[in-house]
Amino acid sequence: MNEQTIRNARVVTADEEFIGCVHLQDGIIRSVDRGDTTVAGAQDWAGDWLMPGLVELHTDNLEKHLVPRPGVLWNAHSAMTVHDAQCAAAGITTVLDSVVIGDLDEGGARCQTQHTSIAALHQCRDEGLMRVDHWLHLRCEVSAPDILEVFHQYTDDPLLRLVSVMDHTPGQRQWRDLTAYRRYSERNGRYSEAEFDAMIAQRKADQQAYALPHRQVIVKACAERAIPLASHDDTLLTDVELAISEGVGMSEFPTTVAAAQAGREAGMAIIMGGPNMVKGGSHSGNVSAAELAQFDLLDIFSSDYVPSSLLLATFMLGGMANWSLPKAVRTVTRNPARAIGMTDRGEIAVGQRADMVRVRMNRVGMPTVLETWLLGNRAY
Repeated sequence: MNEQTIRNARVVTADEEFIGCVHLQDGIIRSVDRGDTTVAGAQDWAGDWLMPGLVELHTDNLEKHLVPRPGVLWNAHSAMTVHDAQCAAAGITTVLDSVVIGDLDEGGARCQTQHTSIAALHQCRDEGLMRVDHWLHLRCEVSAPDILEVFHQYTDDPLLRLVSVMDHTPGQRQWRDLTAYRRYSERNGRYSEAEFDAMIAQRKADQQAYALPHRQVIVKACAERAIPLASHDDTLLTDVELAISEGVGMSEFPTTVAAAQAGREAGMAIIMGGPNMVKGGSHSGNVSAAELAQFDLLDIFSSDYVPSSLLLATFMLGGMANWSLPKAVRTVTRNPARAIGMTDRGEIAVGQRADMVRVRMNRVGMPTVLETWLLGNRAY
């Protein structure tokens, strides 16, 4: 039997924070108490925060290691293990690795890495090489001609915990602003006016031909398997109405207050990006996470493309009017865990997994991860 006690910690539960002690046994939290303890050998956390391990539903961080520079494809196993280490260092103990299937750029990097990254996820897990708990999130680009061929290969993957349906056709949803889209799409090279116009025309033709029928197949397959579904970049009320009709439970990165409000009224969980909160707005000019938080229209944070943004966004959110640190912590722990049916983690509470993070505020007011624990063992 493996028993440990942590004392003098600033414990953050689902509803409050207090100085207390936490007792662990065989990777499970067995007691949470206020005040001190006389248990011999208890670890003194010197007033540092003891929070649940962070739960990440949507991260593109793996892609940065798979494609470190334009045209450079990195070894998938190396990419996976370094990505895993960054998650642990950011306090993330459960992570759904987002893999985009259906590449709008024919022969693009995502097309070349989708299978190797999923294979590396399985192999690294099977060999016990991961510091934290990894699962799979399939991001389905519904207007891509080849999406269904790839999707059907992974619908019964035992690691699949979330599917999102997305449509990045320029001129709508995230990319309503074609100027912003051009600036983003030219990050690796410029288009002539003729090339850009031709690309836009092809994207719109593919959307017209494929988006809705592909989406219907994917939604049906997920419903049959009880796989949680998320919509992506909801903008118009019709976007939300479509998601509601499909039984979608989460709205990832709605681009307007109206879309977020409609999603909330329908019982959808609203997911926003941590970088949006930290940077003070969306990089593509859409609604800010802080604005939605002011209207209490924010349920879950995703680190999106910066793992460390989860913790930073949490403490920023906790300092806003009508928010508290425990409420903010729920957006990166219990709320995302429950959204995908995980009831064994996400809280500092009796019976929960001992997935925890030790946090200290540094001298410039930056929350810093000192330790990350998975099932009662140090992962970082």
